[in-house]
Order: sequence, then C-alpha cells, then structure tokens
Amino acid sequence: MYHVTIENVNQRGEGVARIKGFVVLVPGAKAGERLRIKIVSVRPRFAIAEALR
Repeated sequence: MYHVTIENVNQRGEGVARIKGFVVLVPGAKAGERLRIKIVSVRPRFAIAEALR
C-alpha cells in the first residue's frame, strides 16, 4: 500500500503517479488527487494500481 499524488492523466484516462521514479498507472484517478493505492500488476516499465478510497 502506498500514498501517491497523481501528477497527470495519460491519453487513456489513467492517472499517472511515480514511486521512487517508477511509473504507476491508476485507472479512474484525476490529476492532483492524493490517493492510497494498491499495486495489482508490475511490468518492466510501469505498474498498475487500484485506488483504495
């Protein structure tokens, strides 16, 4: 579980955050939101997480 701030939203509508420089995509998140997230998938260049609201 991590706390992140969504930096921006990509073209697919996923929120983009970083944890120690590693990109984390959060579907449904909006730019500027502070969220608690859970990583659900890790790929070589990014991870996918779900927001715990």
